[in-house]
Amino acid sequence: MIKLSQFRRAAIALALTAWLPLQAHAGLLDDDEARKAILDLRAKVAALTQDLNARMDTKADKSIGVDMLNQHEQTMQEISRLRGQIEVLANEIANAQKNQKDLYADLDARIKKLEPRQETIDGQTAEVLPSEKKTYDAAMDLFKSGDYKTAATALQDFVRRFPDSAYAANAQYWLGNAYYAQRDYKNAIAAQEAVVANYGTSAKAPDAMLNIASSYTELKDKKNAKKALQHLVSKYPDSAAAQAAKDRLAALK
Repeated sequence: MIKLSQFRRAAIALALTAWLPLQAHAGLLDDDEARKAILDLRAKVAALTQDLNARMDTKADKSIGVDMLNQHEQTMQEISRLRGQIEVLANEIANAQKNQKDLYADLDARIKKLEPRQETIDGQTAEVLPSEKKTYDAAMDLFKSGDYKTAATALQDFVRRFPDSAYAANAQYWLGNAYYAQRDYKNAIAAQEAVVANYGTSAKAPDAMLNIASSYTELKDKKNAKKALQHLVSKYPDSAAAQAAKDRLAALK
């Protein structure tokens, strides 16, 4: 009976060894089906352990010790197999959770690329979409490079696509300048008049009116040039453009 008792303690110790990893893996499981599968495997381990203990309690005859050892070995092999299945399943779930987190992180990064950003435009803070800024910057790069014809097309396209953008007034203004640089003064006047009409509160509006006067001057239309300057002084009296307009009016007399 001493050997049997020792044998029983050894079996219980092995059974506990089988249980410990199961507790460690439990924290990884969030999926209901996976959790159920692991619980089923645990039940099998428990049943095998209970069966082993029952056999050892009932078989006290030393003559069947060899048979007990064989059964014990088979039981331990089954427990080991089940433990392996649990570890594989837990590992697969952990990998699935990691992949899901990576997917969420990637989606979050992509969403942030589409979210509006704070930009300072003519001293004012405004929210603009990344696509707006990218398109506007590309058009302005063309203008700065001296490719005024292509820049005019790009700026016109920007205003068409983003009429309510915080960059729209600036795009319209620089469109007028792109026409002016090509000596297309009529289109320059039309573009700058659109700034005043559609974006009258923009910081670019006074400068647009000054450029209208400049375009009329280039067209030798002194009357409309003077009229544009007077309108500028009246509408935006405190602007730097208005001061320039006053100097020009004095020169025209």
